Amino acid sequence: MHAKLPHPFDEATRVTAGDSRWQGHTSDDYWAFVGPFGGATAATILRALIDHPQAAGDPLAVTVNYCAPIAKGPFDLDVRLVKANRSSQHWSVELSQGGGEVATLATAVFAERRPSWSHEVARRPDAKPFEQTLPFPKIAASWANQYEFRFVDGEMRIGPPQAELASTYSKVWIGDRTPRKLDMLSLMSMSDAFFGRIFHARRELVPFGTVSLTTYFHTDAAELAAEDITRVLATADAKIFHKSYGDQNGELWSPNGRLLATTTQIAYFKA
Repeated sequence: MHAKLPHPFDEATRVTAGDSRWQGHTSDDYWAFVGPFGGATAATILRALIDHPQAAGDPLAVTVNYCAPIAKGPFDLDVRLVKANRSSQHWSVELSQGGGEVATLATAVFAERRPSWSHEVARRPDAKPFEQTLPFPKIAASWANQYEFRFVDGEMRIGPPQAELASTYSKVWIGDRTPRKLDMLSLMSMSDAFFGRIFHARRELVPFGTVSLTTYFHTDAAELAAEDITRVLATADAKIFHKSYGDQNGELWSPNGRLLATTTQIAYFKA
């Protein structure tokens, strides 16, 4: 029998521990137009933190600042535990290549989540079941073809410019094209898997790139494993585009109706 091959996402986010730095490598499977898909980079950083021998608890918040382009090839991760107390840890991670300047700067909070009073104010948006929606066609960016997008509302449509701008809201099922059980790493990556809101508004592709991404986790690893899911129902919207920068906010829901993560980002555009 042939050995089961690693999932492309696990290959793309693989890290190895060194004496003082961890190492990773960009993946052609998760390449965007001018660099690696930011979600895969964020997930790689998170994997180094989860695998770190000093890590305790589960990811609570991760912020990734994309400072400079990342070239194809290997990169180093300088991982540092900044502060730890009885219930939380604060981490800093710097990504660089070839001894050069920092290309990506991340901070993360890990926490021990203990039983407590709970109240989920948000409600999962109504949506057609995954099986009753159609897959979005493959596109030029290889990273997007690693996912299956099934739009319920707000599908991205590229076409002739219109006098009236289109809505920036989307509701979409997102799952790995080769099914993979969701974990904290895939949740991190999927929080950046929305198409640029400006593409939706203008119905055209323009130069675009995430500058800063923050994702908040509302589940721990054990709860997420118990969900036993391979996809999320995700919503995304924008509030403003102004002087070359625009925002995005999103929610990632389990098919069972649990809010798993919320995310916000600021992105550069040229239009």
